[in-house]
Amino acid sequence: MNYKMMGRFLAQIVAVEAVFLLPALLISLFLGETGAVRGFLITLAAMGVVCGGLYASCRGAETLFGAKEGLVCVSAGWIVLSLLGALPFFFSREIPRYIDALFEIVSGFTTTGASILPEVEPMSRGLLYWRSFSHWLGGMGVLVFLLAVAPAGGKGSGFTMHLLRAESPGPDVGKLVPKMRTTALILYLIYIVMTVLNVIFLLLGGMPLFDAVCTAFGTAGTGGFGIRNDSIAGYSPYLQNVCTVFMLLFGVNFSCYYLLLMRKFSSVFKDEELRLYLGIFPGSALLVAWNIRGLYGTLEETFRHAAFQVSSIMTTTGFATTDFDLWPPFSKAVLLMLMIVGACAGSTGGGLKCARVLLLFKSLRRNIRQVLHPRKVQVVRTNGRVVGENVLDNTAAYLAAYMIILLGSFIFLSLDGFSVETNLSAVLACFNNIGPGLDAVGPTCNYAAYSIGSKLVLILDMLAGRLEIFPILVLFSGSTWKHS
Repeated sequence: MNYKMMGRFLAQIVAVEAVFLLPALLISLFLGETGAVRGFLITLAAMGVVCGGLYASCRGAETLFGAKEGLVCVSAGWIVLSLLGALPFFFSREIPRYIDALFEIVSGFTTTGASILPEVEPMSRGLLYWRSFSHWLGGMGVLVFLLAVAPAGGKGSGFTMHLLRAESPGPDVGKLVPKMRTTALILYLIYIVMTVLNVIFLLLGGMPLFDAVCTAFGTAGTGGFGIRNDSIAGYSPYLQNVCTVFMLLFGVNFSCYYLLLMRKFSSVFKDEELRLYLGIFPGSALLVAWNIRGLYGTLEETFRHAAFQVSSIMTTTGFATTDFDLWPPFSKAVLLMLMIVGACAGSTGGGLKCARVLLLFKSLRRNIRQVLHPRKVQVVRTNGRVVGENVLDNTAAYLAAYMIILLGSFIFLSLDGFSVETNLSAVLACFNNIGPGLDAVGPTCNYAAYSIGSKLVLILDMLAGRLEIFPILVLFSGSTWKHS
């Protein structure tokens, strides 16, 4: 294990986090938010100590960097990012208990949107900004950002693929262009442009600038932290529709946008995952709208709420325009299924991802055909290309790990005495990085009532879901730390 190289990267992560903390500090300084300013300043001092200590102890690091280091560096980086990112909430005393502050910021960085706060509007503007910005930073990934802005690495440039593989969502990670640093830069440029467009459309609907920026951060990162107690419900139908569209757009694989820029339209139209994703959305929205007919005054309102919630849950954003916990069981069942399926690979959304769902169905079909025709060679194809057996094996292993963690977390949360619906939806909502669940953790409720142990389990679930499980499993595996 190249500990010094990993230490250098952790120091860079902390430095990036400190820089991104400055706008929130400036907002609090401008508005005279004394408690928030104190929290930010103490946190920046702590980050300076950690960053300086890591740099000082990791000088002269060798550039050798393998897959093991990449996985450990990503998971450890997200944990350090969260441990330090929670400090402004804690030192400002706006979230008095550190475990609650940690839950809140992990929920932010992992783009989950689950909250322990009964009300968000009393929170200072600087902390609200930091809370929402954590979605934006976590949506594309802090290490992807480092790869985009860091100088080209010469001998050490090979580590970039290991880092991108560990942090990027999906069953397989490829390059848009030959250099991984350029790929990361392209991804972030697309991300920034789409975020700016989102802000513009929100401003055109009369949303205040601060609200528009924070809402765009939550939409772009498919996170879901609102700055109003009623999430998006208090905004106009136009603004709700804008959020519906942009949530759906950010749930698309960003490679598709690059292909569109390169005018490779046929490749985008033939993308099987994209077609599945765009097929699930209207189908689910129509089913939900049919099921909730009569709950709202007009057909337009019915379709607007149905489309918004399907887009929000499917992309694992977690915004809400209505209390969908009051919907009929069929609609809630559809939303639970969408929690599991999630968005596209290579997007900012969570869940299993449509690509994995597609591969699982195709693998099942291949295995059935293999039983019927044992002598015939059967392969799995997506977009006209044969899928490697290693990708299929990884997908099957991911599903197995997914189910084990899901069931284990559900059993542990059941010790707290909440209903089955509450505990199951809480695990699904946190593990799939969605946010609101059902019953006691529904869109009008929060996670504050869970015990410290359950909150720690949900924190690990959020991290495991955002990092595609394996980096977290590798971090806690004994074989990772053995000398080979």
